Order: sequence, then structure tokens, then C-alpha cells
Amino acid sequence: MRTTTWIIDDDMVSQFATRYCLQQYDEQLAIETFSNAEEALEAASLLVANKEPLPSLIFLDLIMDDMDGWQFLENLKKLTKRISFPKIYVLSAFVNAKDRAIAKEHKKVAGYFDKPLSRISLQKVFAEKTNF
Repeated sequence: MRTTTWIIDDDMVSQFATRYCLQQYDEQLAIETFSNAEEALEAASLLVANKEPLPSLIFLDLIMDDMDGWQFLENLKKLTKRISFPKIYVLSAFVNAKDRAIAKEHKKVAGYFDKPLSRISLQKVFAEKTNF
């Protein structure tokens, strides 16, 4: 079974770099990209409504217009009360101690990585590969 992975990032260069890194790591990944959190939340709502599984992995940018990464997480949590929650890895271009601390303590965040995503980071993600 192919692992479905979402990239939610409003920066096209970061989207491309993350996708490229993922494809180089594992060409069997099914990757979908979203340019904003609202678009991704809408896709998640459709999956939940159709009783389809959410992606196994989500790489989430924090700083986006309109709905930021933290707001996306809260909305996704409300949407997925009774179904399996994806593993979410925060990607950030800015080293922010506050965001790192929040991500480390957040029950729905599996990890925090600086952009650009690296092969070493992916090795950590897939070493923890449980339930996806």
C-alpha cells in the first residue's frame, strides 16, 4: 500500500523542494500538494465525509496567509474526532524557539524540521514509520 503524503505550504519553491526530497527518498509515495491550509482542510473534509482515509503523513508549513499551520491543526482535530489522525511534521523556514516548543509539546505534531527538508530528516520520519 502506498503511503499518501500531503505537503501544505504557500511557498511554491518550498513545495517543490519538499516534494523533490520526498520523491528522491521514496518514489512510491503518493504526494499531494496544497497551496494553503483552507484548501487542505477542504480536501480533508471531503475524505472524512466520504469515509476515506486521510493521508498518512502531512508536512505542514506554519506561516501562511489566512489560516496558519496551528489553526489548520486545530480545525483538523475537530474534523477527525473519531478517525485516525495523520502523522504531522511541521516545516518552518524560520528558527523560532516558541514554535519549536509548541510543536514539541503538541500532541498532534510528530516532529519539527527546518526548511528545506533533508534526507536525514526523512530518515527520522520513516524510522518512526508506524501505522502508515
